[in-house]
Amino acid sequence: MHRAASKGFTLIELMVTVTLVAIALALGVPSFTTFQRNAELTSAANSLIATINATRGEAMKRGMRAMMVPADGANWNSGWVAFVDKNQSQAYEVGSDITISTGDPSPAYLSVTGNGPAGDTTPYIMYDASGYSKVKGGGFGALTLTIARNDVAGNALAKQTRRIKIASTGRLRVCTPKTTTDLECSASASQL
Repeated sequence: MHRAASKGFTLIELMVTVTLVAIALALGVPSFTTFQRNAELTSAANSLIATINATRGEAMKRGMRAMMVPADGANWNSGWVAFVDKNQSQAYEVGSDITISTGDPSPAYLSVTGNGPAGDTTPYIMYDASGYSKVKGGGFGALTLTIARNDVAGNALAKQTRRIKIASTGRLRVCTPKTTTDLECSASASQL
């Protein structure tokens, strides 16, 4: 008389499998989170670049000033609004100005800061009808927007930072600084 072979797992086999799955998840989940946040950093930089280029393009197309300002008027992390300054008030006015696009607020682990006109108490990016970067009151306005992860430190911070440099001519470039003190990205090659 033959006994039928048992089909299934023994308790030992099941425990080994569960342990291996737990180890794989423990190693994989932090890597996935890092990957996801790196992708969102790149996405945020690309979104800003697209909006800045659209702002400049609309200024030249319409022959008018176009601007980009934080959604809350003070902090780039709140998102942004790009518009054609139809009434020349140098401020976004719903109904008076032509909205080009808007951007969503940044995730909590990303920070967006600026210098030059983009770092004023009421930050902005402004283009004239020729596509030059301008400042309120006249003159040209070179500036930098910095997008960085605020959940990393040390050497990893430089790798998790993107600087969007806008020249007075309106030309835009983006770079990853080699160090956190490389504000001009002089040690870095442009990525765009």
